[in-house]
Amino acid sequence: MTDRIRIATRESALALWQANHVKSELELAYPGLHVEIVGMTTEGDRNKKSPLSQIGGKGVFVKELEVALLEERADIAVHSMKDVPSELPASLKISAMCKRDDPRDALISNSAESIEHLPKGSRVGSSSLRRRLQLKLARPDLKYVELRGNVDTRLRKLDEGEYDAVILATAGLKRLGLAERISQKISTDLCVPAAGQGAVGIESRAGDEKVNGLLAAINDYQTFDCVSCEREVTIGLGANCNLPIAAYAELTQNQIKLNAYVSDVEGLKFVRQSSVSDRADALNMARTLTQEMLSQGADRLIASHGE
Repeated sequence: MTDRIRIATRESALALWQANHVKSELELAYPGLHVEIVGMTTEGDRNKKSPLSQIGGKGVFVKELEVALLEERADIAVHSMKDVPSELPASLKISAMCKRDDPRDALISNSAESIEHLPKGSRVGSSSLRRRLQLKLARPDLKYVELRGNVDTRLRKLDEGEYDAVILATAGLKRLGLAERISQKISTDLCVPAAGQGAVGIESRAGDEKVNGLLAAINDYQTFDCVSCEREVTIGLGANCNLPIAAYAELTQNQIKLNAYVSDVEGLKFVRQSSVSDRADALNMARTLTQEMLSQGADRLIASHGE
């Protein structure tokens, strides 16, 4: 067994929380194991002004960490699973996931208790086209505005009056000790989460048997199975992280229910599907659901984003 593991991570407050959580889990499972945090600044962290869709989607938060793995400057990389592109470099894999936290999107407002109570014309900030377009279906009278920056920056802009509300991930707010700022945890029926939202994933070199053997002990298999289903949808749709594609799987007893959504640029045309299967057949179910979405024109909706 190796006696040291180096964790590559972004240096944002949330990313460091996630890396330290994985560090604690490993140290608890393996007393005496030395776990080192290797902080890095990614292109997504450096460029806070350009929309994510213009600089490569959420994968810009992952690429440099993967380079560190490939160059063996780190042994594992810790990510928010919703930021991980559907396709990974051939020699890397997601080897484990921590137990998922609340996957729902959260509304934060100083004046309204829910999306339903926001006055007409309110400015709602979010970096996610997926969130903006789904919420637009429920409240087309609101103004949805691109909003970048870390959580503190977004909350500061809200408090300074630049926005009437912002949408963030519930799990991230909880991890940063900011749960009291949440006005509403938005139902997954109203706004289907991004694939992997609320889950922390651990990426490693596929051939590193020693490290992957250690990671097996901290893998939450329920989370892994559900998020794998969600990612099967994004893989099947050829999705990248800046498209309005959503997938959310829930395990109840021994069955997995999967909901998925994809939209055109304006959010006016969309395909939404759901399906249920036994846990053992869930990946096949996800592939079948994806083919059904494609047969209903999901590929044309995705293509519209490049026009």
